[in-house]
Amino acid sequence: MGLVSDGKKAVALVRKAVRNRSAVIDVRRTLAARPQHPPFHYRVAVYFADGAVNMYQMRQWYKPLAGLAKTWPVVVLSRAATGAEALLADGALPVAFVPTVRDLERFIAKQDIRVVLYVNQNTRNFQMFRYGRRWHVFINHGESDKMYMTTNQYKAYDYAMIAGDAARERLSRVLWDYDIDRRTIEIGRPQADHYSGTLPYTPDERTVVLYAPTWEGDRPSAHYGSIATHGEALVGALLATGRHRVIYRPHPRSGVVDHEYGAANKRIISALAAANAADPAAQHVFDDGPDLGWQLAAADVAIVDISAMVYDRLAADRPLLITRPADPAAAIDTHGYLSACEWLDASAAADIVAETERVLGDPEAVARLEEWVTRYFGDTTPGAATARFHAAVQGLMDDWETWYARSVADSDDDEQEDEADLDEEG
Repeated sequence: MGLVSDGKKAVALVRKAVRNRSAVIDVRRTLAARPQHPPFHYRVAVYFADGAVNMYQMRQWYKPLAGLAKTWPVVVLSRAATGAEALLADGALPVAFVPTVRDLERFIAKQDIRVVLYVNQNTRNFQMFRYGRRWHVFINHGESDKMYMTTNQYKAYDYAMIAGDAARERLSRVLWDYDIDRRTIEIGRPQADHYSGTLPYTPDERTVVLYAPTWEGDRPSAHYGSIATHGEALVGALLATGRHRVIYRPHPRSGVVDHEYGAANKRIISALAAANAADPAAQHVFDDGPDLGWQLAAADVAIVDISAMVYDRLAADRPLLITRPADPAAAIDTHGYLSACEWLDASAAADIVAETERVLGDPEAVARLEEWVTRYFGDTTPGAATARFHAAVQGLMDDWETWYARSVADSDDDEQEDEADLDEEG
């Protein structure tokens, strides 16, 4: 059994190496074929060391970054070939493929990058931290109450852009000797200003329910995924009414650890297809597209797991239910919104119709939602978060000018002192 397992691992490693090599060739060929423009100086870089599997972390920032680039030119520093391949295919932002440290150094040397943004905690971020005279800023890939949101790695960055008061309180509880007031910048959720897009269905009287579960997790404390415990029952109940339209958006990593979890995901997708075949007017949606926004704005009710999707939906200020993890080992931070949210237990999944009607019509639930929206994101008036994001970057640029001028002055003083020492020795 061990030899078979080792053999499978070896085959997987070889396939991964071949895939990576192919991606490197494709990326270099794509970049070489593009028109060569005069040297362009970028002021903001987004450092992304992950492959294609984590592209969702970058894609949610495309629109806010594109808006920022109108003032401060932005480039993505891509370290992994499959990630660069996906970034180039998307074509949302300029990409620099810098797989080696030498490649990174060469690119940095030609640029005027003053602010480096990080969307995750990849260990290769450390290779970028070596470059001083620029601000290293963690912007994350979503707001949530996961353990990930209070990691001590926050201390590695000069600053962290956070959503609002809830994030500030969360970090204050966990991080020791961390200057929250100085090193965090509240910007809300700029992505919420772009919750739009073409609907893949014709709106009618049906109640639209978004079900957006996360993946199964790679350890008990992160077993937040609900596809296997809640998903089939709740989707089946919604499909049976003829009065609901389901938008199903599973996490792209669903099933990478647990085969049965992946199998349940496939069964839900098949059930949606069968329901559409039986009633074409239902127009249920299996959504695996790169864009996130229209789903959050269009759904009357959202059902999500403990993940960033809770807070993406919260930023839309619309009703939502959160699945309670079936694994008792799953860590739940009940200090924030999860202490007062609308939970959906696995045992109640089949009663989802009644649950959705409750959160839509209960005045107390609506009032609680409004309170928590403000606590997490502050002013959610359209455009407010984008304005705070741009102001934060502008502030960093202003500070860069101050610190750079100071460092140049210090260098001049050092040179003058060296010259004076030489004169005395002479």
